[in-house]
Order: sequence, then structure tokens, then C-alpha cells
Amino acid sequence: MTYTLLKTIHVSSAALSYLLFLLRGIWRFGGSPLAAQRWTRIVPHVNDSVLLLAALVMATQVAQYPAYHAFLVAKVSGLVVYILLGMLAFRWAATQRGRVAAWFAAQAVFFYIVAVAITKSPALGLI
Repeated sequence: MTYTLLKTIHVSSAALSYLLFLLRGIWRFGGSPLAAQRWTRIVPHVNDSVLLLAALVMATQVAQYPAYHAFLVAKVSGLVVYILLGMLAFRWAATQRGRVAAWFAAQAVFFYIVAVAITKSPALGLI
């Protein structure tokens, strides 16, 4: 698989990941029955697996490993924070206010990851 195709899959999966996260939050916090449907819990995880797999294959193809590239360390660190905030928003937070705050914070971290990916510079001062 070519690097260009992998990058297209990765970027498309990232955009879909954000869209699904955004919709899940809107539906959940708005009380929509769509939030409780089985597919809304399964499809995001499948897409995120594709996203991660594409990232790993791309990094392997160009021999860029997180331990040697600061922007990859920043992206991986941001990903861990994004996942934890998502879990806080959809599972762990005790109050609705806490869930919504974690949901917004997760979105901010997502855009930090995108900014690092575009600039290849972790020096944005956020993480």
C-alpha cells in the first residue's frame, strides 16, 4: 500500500473519528435515543482501529518512531489524553457538567493533535 493511500485513509479516519465523537456527545447530552444504539458504540472503535493501524503502518514505512521524533511523541501523548477525556465524558464523570467539560476538553486535544500533525511541531505549548 502506498504512503499516499495510507495517509488518505489516516486523515479520512481522523475526520470521521472527530465527527463520530462530536455526534455521540451531541446525541448523548441532548438525550437523543440515537446515543443508545449499538452501532454508536461499535463504529467509532472500528474506525479508530483503522486510524491507528494506518498511523502505525505509515510510521513503519518511513521509519519514524515516536521515541526519535518529538512531534510523534506529542501526537501519541495527545492521543492518550484524548482517549482518557473521552472515557471521562462518556463513562466516568459523575455529573453532567463534568461529562460536558471532558467532552469539550477532548475536542480541544483532538485539534491539538491535528495542529501537531500539520506543523510537525509539538511546540504549541498545550501538552
